[in-house]
Parts: sequence; C-alpha cells; structure tokens
Amino acid sequence: MLIALVLAPLLGAIIAWIIPDNRLRPLVLPVTATVHLMLTASLLGNAPPPSPGGWFWLDPLGKVVLLCISLLFAVCAFYAVGYLAFRQERSNRVLCMGLLVCLSAMGTVTITQHLGLLWVALETTTVSMAPLIYFNHNARSIEATWKYLMICSVGIALALLGLLFLAYSTYVAQRDATLLLGPLMESARDLNPGWLHAAAIFLLVGYGSKMGLAPLHSWKPDAYGEAPGLVGALLAGGLVNCAFLSIMRVYQICLASGGELYFFQNALVAMGLISMAFAAVFMARQADFKRMLAYSSVEHVGILAIGLGLGKGALFGALFHLLNNGLTKGVLFLSSGNIHRSYNSKTTDVVKGVLTRLPWSGGLFMAGFIAITGSPPFSPFISEFTIVSSAFIEGRHLVGGLFLLFLAIIFIGMALTVLPMVMGEPPAEIEPTNYRDRLLTVGPPLFMLGVILLLGVWPPEFLVALLKDGAAMLGVRS
Repeated sequence: MLIALVLAPLLGAIIAWIIPDNRLRPLVLPVTATVHLMLTASLLGNAPPPSPGGWFWLDPLGKVVLLCISLLFAVCAFYAVGYLAFRQERSNRVLCMGLLVCLSAMGTVTITQHLGLLWVALETTTVSMAPLIYFNHNARSIEATWKYLMICSVGIALALLGLLFLAYSTYVAQRDATLLLGPLMESARDLNPGWLHAAAIFLLVGYGSKMGLAPLHSWKPDAYGEAPGLVGALLAGGLVNCAFLSIMRVYQICLASGGELYFFQNALVAMGLISMAFAAVFMARQADFKRMLAYSSVEHVGILAIGLGLGKGALFGALFHLLNNGLTKGVLFLSSGNIHRSYNSKTTDVVKGVLTRLPWSGGLFMAGFIAITGSPPFSPFISEFTIVSSAFIEGRHLVGGLFLLFLAIIFIGMALTVLPMVMGEPPAEIEPTNYRDRLLTVGPPLFMLGVILLLGVWPPEFLVALLKDGAAMLGVRS
C-alpha cells in the first residue's frame, strides 16, 4: 500500500499527459485524489511495519503530514475541475501532470525513513511545481518561477551539504555511514559533535528556505502571488508541511544526541519570531491580496517553528497547527482564485464589494481570514493557544509576549486589506466577466471550512491520539 501511495499519482500523471481533450483531462485529478485519500485512510488505520532495511515506514509524524496533504489535494482536485473549465484559453496538460507528480513526491516524503531519499523527493516537489507557477504565461509569472527555482535550489543544495556532514559524522565516529533515520538516532550520542552541529545548521537553513522561514522567504510573495489559487494552496499547505517534516527529522536526531537539541530549539524559536516579525511588517496595507496570503504563510511557518522549538506541550500544538494551517490556507487560496478570476485583478484598488459580486467566495474569504488569524471557534485558535500558553508555562515570557504582539499586528494588517475588499459595492468601472460562483469552485473550500470549524469545536479522538503519538516521537510522552 505504501508503494501504491506513490505509484497511483504517477499513473494518473501519465494518463493526464496522454488524454488529448482539455476538458476531460482535469477529471483525472479528482479520480486519482479519491484513490489516494482512500489509501491514506486505510494506512492511518492500519499502517504496515517498517520495510526490510528500514527505508520505508509511515510513522505518526508522517501520518499527520500525509493526512493534511491527501485531504488538501483531494479538495483542490475537485476545485480544479470547475476552475479549469473557465481557463480553456490555454492547455492544462502540464498543470494536471505536475500536480500529480508533486502528490507522488509529497507522499514519498511522508513514508521514507532515509534522509537521502527524502531530500530527492523534496527536490522533486520543487521541480514539479515550478511550471505550475508559470501557468498564466506572463512576465511576472516567469520572474516568480525563476525566483522560486533559484532560492529553493540554493536551499536544497545547502541541505545536501548538511546530509553529507551528517553522514561524515558517522564515519568520524567509526560507525557505518548511513542516512537511515533509525540507525542515526541509535548512534546519535556517539556522533562527532562538531560535524553534527554543522549538519544541523545546514539542514535547518536548507529546509527552512524551502519552508519559507524568514529571512529565506523572498520567493514566497512572488510565487504565491502569480500562481493559480489551487497551486498556491498546495504550496502553502503541502510543500510547507513536507519541508517542516524534514526539519522534524533533524529534530529527532538532535533529540537523540542530547547535546544538540538546545541549540536547535533556540534557532527554531529565533527564526520563527523573525518570520512573524517580517509578516507583521509587510502585511500592513498590502495592496495585492495574494501576496498578503504569502506573508500570512510566512507568519504561520514561523508559528510552526516556534512550536517545535519550544518543545514539550507546544509540540502537540505545532502538529495540530500543521494540519490547521494547511486546510485554512486551502480555503483562502481557492476563494482568492475565484475573486481573481471574477475581477481580473489582484489589487485592492480594483477588488471591492466581493460579497456583492461573489457572495459565496467573498464569505469564504472573510471566514478564512477570521480562521487564519486564530479566532475562535476555528481550529487554528486551539493550536495557536496551545503554543503560546506553553511558552508562558515554560517561563519563556519574552517569546510568548512577542508571539501575542505579532499576532495582534498581523490581525490588524490583514483586516485593513480584507475588510475593504469584501465590503461595499464593486466599482462601477469594472469590466463585467462571466466568472461566477459555481458548485465546483465554492463547494471544495466550503467543505474545508467546515472541517476546520469541526476541528475547532470537536476534534475527533483518533486525530488527538495521532497528534499525541507524533508529539511522543519528538520527546513528549502523554
């Protein structure tokens, strides 16, 4: 079943490439996504033991990320059918194939226990998503694509150096050189501290650039701003989570070593606070609402880093926030894609009165804003409250205070952009378009909004148990 999780999307990509009809081709996406979601549900309930050699195993951390990726992709796949029906002016062959290849690569990230294969899979996500950012074929999208490729490639190259340092630390310790997570954790206390320290730094910077932690985030505003909404949703809720899982693997090794964990945790907290500070500054009066969502993503990867860096009780909140952020970003990016198509603009000078022009999409965008800023009763409130309360419980009052300060500034900054967009009347000079709310373009984000509302009111017991198991792998026993 683990093999099927990787091969099913690849088969779907081949079928999508072969189908000549631009209208029929997007149907491959929801079919493949449904199969992938069924496989995911089966694996969550009954995961197989580690494979011979230990290369593949779907552990609790991988399960959390896989659940978010599979659910988010399924929603985006159904949305894509409705969205691409309005984009018949250009071929969607590369888009459909790239999405499915990326799904296969993201699945590989979640199931592999070999850090080298994880690196290859993460680089595959970078390459497969690059042509999708260029879907609109204009000067700004090609610039965004090259910036995304250059910065992420530099980051992933630094991560490769980190892996080489990690492998060399085993050689210096006169151990069998390996990049398998299990043996590395077993021998972590015997690894050369200097090389392990260097490996942790390079891996954090490398995977941090892929994740979009400030100051390594400069590709995000352009890529998220120019990509179609469904691509932005998968960038923010899929690729970010895969990069964060890679950082958690490094965290596990540092935890097992004993000596490197304190440094690694402090570095994560520092980069997390810097990310939130950058978001607070650049989100204020942001004229491009899709770039605003990019800075929101910078904020929330910072929250994830802080939760992981604080450790202990914050680990449960970080894992829960991984899921909450991914699904909420899906609501925001898909509804923003509808708004962009209807107005043919991403600037707040033009986009006004969305609730009048697109009642469903405007309502979803407004609800998504309320959710992503950590307001009850939506689930991001629970995960953010868990992290910040843990900071105060552990005596990290400065971290908790800055966390709350940045959240307040970001809330005000987003409100100054979102509220004028959705309220009032559309400008009279806007050219009319035939893009309207339809079942396939509002149903998927509406479903995701219902999920995050349910998770905020009544999180299922199986999910709570899964998150606790994941936190236990990071050093917290319930």
